[in-house]
Amino acid sequence: MITKQDKNATRKKRHGRVRAKLSGTSARPRLNVFRSNQHIYAQVIDDVLGVTIASASTLDKELNLESTSNADAAQKVGELVAKRAVEKGITNVVFDRGGYLYHGRIQALAGAARENGLQF
Repeated sequence: MITKQDKNATRKKRHGRVRAKLSGTSARPRLNVFRSNQHIYAQVIDDVLGVTIASASTLDKELNLESTSNADAAQKVGELVAKRAVEKGITNVVFDRGGYLYHGRIQALAGAARENGLQF
C-alpha cells in the first residue's frame, strides 16, 4: 500500500528535528523563515524570553512589491529584517530555515540578510 504524504507535514517533521538542536538566545537570536505560496515571512526570535525582536514579510507596505512570491521579494524581506535587527543591536543570529531546502527564496532571503549586516 502506497500512502501519499503531505509535503507540509514532512517539512514540519524536518523542522522539528532541527528545532530540537537549534535555539535562539539573547546574545544570538534565531532568524526564522516561513514560506507560503503567496508570501515569505522572517522574524528574529529570542527563544529564552519568548519574544520577537524584529520581523518583516512581503505584506509590509513599505516594500511596494509587484510580486510577493519570487526570489526578488524574498531578497527585499531579507534586507528589511536585517536592517530592523541591526537597528536593535542584533548582528549575530542563528539561521532557522524552517525545514525548507536552502535554495530559491530561502537562499535569496539569507543572502540579503548577510549582505545587510547579519552574521550566521
